[in-house]
Amino acid sequence: MKIFHLSAECYPIAKIGGLADVVGALPKYQNEVGEASAVIMPFYNNEFTKNHEFETIFNSELYLGNAVYPYRVLKALDSNLDFEVFFIDVEELLYKTYVYSNDDIDRFLAFQIAALDWILTLEHQPDILHCHDHHTGLIPFMTQESYKYESLNKIPVITTIHNAQYQGWMSYKHLYKIPQFSMENIGLLDWDKMINPLAAAIKCAWRVTTVSPSYMEELKHNANGLEHLLAHESAKTEGILNGIDTDVWNPETDDFIIKNYSKTSVKSGKKENKKWLCKTFNLDENKPLIAFIGRLVGEKGAELLPEVFHNIMQNKEANILLLGSGLKETEAQLSHLKTLHHENYNVFIGYDEKLSHIIYAGADFLLMPSRVEPCGLNQMYCLRYGTVPVVRSIGGLKDTVVDIDNHGFGICHNEVAVHDIVFAINRALEFYKDQTKFNANRKHIMSIDHSWKASANAYINLYNSIN
Repeated sequence: MKIFHLSAECYPIAKIGGLADVVGALPKYQNEVGEASAVIMPFYNNEFTKNHEFETIFNSELYLGNAVYPYRVLKALDSNLDFEVFFIDVEELLYKTYVYSNDDIDRFLAFQIAALDWILTLEHQPDILHCHDHHTGLIPFMTQESYKYESLNKIPVITTIHNAQYQGWMSYKHLYKIPQFSMENIGLLDWDKMINPLAAAIKCAWRVTTVSPSYMEELKHNANGLEHLLAHESAKTEGILNGIDTDVWNPETDDFIIKNYSKTSVKSGKKENKKWLCKTFNLDENKPLIAFIGRLVGEKGAELLPEVFHNIMQNKEANILLLGSGLKETEAQLSHLKTLHHENYNVFIGYDEKLSHIIYAGADFLLMPSRVEPCGLNQMYCLRYGTVPVVRSIGGLKDTVVDIDNHGFGICHNEVAVHDIVFAINRALEFYKDQTKFNANRKHIMSIDHSWKASANAYINLYNSIN
C-alpha cells in the first residue's frame, strides 16, 4: 500500500509540537510492516534544509487565484530517515525560517495545491492520502470537489485531528484561490459563516481520526465550535492513541542523556542525570525533582504554574525545573520566581531538545495540568524514562495514566485549579517518601509499551477497511 502523509511538521525536519513527533514516527513504523509510507511537507529555510542536500524531482507552476508561483518537489539525498520525504518548495511562500505565522493562509493553500498538482502527474498514485490537522484540511475537499482533481477522487483521504482548537479559519475573500468547483457545494467549506478547513476536512474525508479515544469523545462536547459537526459525523470517526518512537526515546541508547540506563539500573541511571541537572541549575540533588516541559499557554494550564510553584516552594521539600516558552506574562512570572526560590527552583525559557531528554531522564515527576491534551506524548516519554507523571485526567492523559490509588502508577487530578494541582503534587511528594514502592514503580512504568507498533497497525487496518 502506498501512503502519503501530508503535514506542516515532521521530526526531525521541522518541529513545533507533537504533530512533528507523530508524522516523524508513524510512517517509519508503517514501513517496518511492509507498507510504502512517505511524507509530503513544505520546504522551510531551517537547520535541516541548510545541512542536507536535495535533488529536484519535479518542476512546475501553481496558480493561487490570479497569482502564479514556480515550485519544485525535492527529495533529500542524505536524510538518514526511515521513510521518504517529499518537500514542496514554493520559495516565495514556504521557504521561511518559521513554520507558522500570520501569512499561513496563502502559504498552506499553496502547499496543498502544489502537492495535489504533483500527485496528479505520478504514474503510480497513492492508495491513501493521510492529512494531518487544518494545514492540510482542504485536501479532502479539493480531491472530492475541485474539477482539476477529479481523477484523484477515488483515493481514500484520512484526516487526523491533532488539536481541534486550531482550525485554519479564513474569510470568503480567499475563495477564488481554491481550484474551481461547483458553487452548489460551497457549504462543505463553510462553518459559522467562514471557510473552515478543519470543518471541511471533517465533512469530506473518508475517515476522521483523533490521537486518542478519550479526545474523540471529548470533541463531541468541546471542539471550539465543531461539536455538532463531529457528533453528526461520528459514524466515520475513530480515536487511535498515538505512540512514541522507542528508538529515539530509549534511555538505554539515548545519546542526549548523561548516563544511559535500563529498568534494572534505573535508580543509578536517573541519579546521574538528576545530579547533572541539579548542578547545572543550582538545585539540591537530595530532594525530589518535579519538572514541566511544554508550551506556556492556557491549554497547558501554564498561567497557574507561578502560583502553584510558589505554593509548593514554601516548604522547600522539592526542586522544580521548567523548560518551555509561550505567553510573555507567564514567562516573566516564572522567571521572577527564581529571585524568591533560587535554591530549589529554576527555569529555562525556550526549548532545547537535548535538555528535554535529560529532564525526562533525571526528573522524579513530570507535571502536566492540561486543560486540553488530545493525546500527549510527554507522559509517554516520561514513563519510558522511569519518571512518574502527575497529570490532569483529560484526553490522552486519561487513556495513558492510571492513578496509584486505583492500582495504577501515576498521580491524577480532575480540575485545572491551583488547589487541585498543588494537592496532586503533594500526593506525589508523599509517594516519593516510600523509596521502596517508588523505585518499584519506576521499573514498572519503564515496562509499559507505548510504541508505535500497535498504533501503526490500527491505522493500516483503518486504511484496509476503506481501500
